[in-house]
Amino acid sequence: MQTAKTSTPLRQLALHSTTTCSSHATAYGKCIVAAYTDVRKDSCKQEFEKFGQCLREAVCLPCDDKENIF
Repeated sequence: MQTAKTSTPLRQLALHSTTTCSSHATAYGKCIVAAYTDVRKDSCKQEFEKFGQCLREAVCLPCDDKENIF
């Protein structure tokens, strides 16, 4: 008996954050690690925005530029 696999939004997010957007996730993670002892607001903003944009495009979430989901 074969079970049906469901593709929930959380599973899609997990998949894309580790595959499709892995280079953006790596860049954001490296920025966080490099700045963790001297955390400042928006210190990794550019990397975070690129990672978030990649995830939004990968999972096809409807959002406008003003709404920041991630």
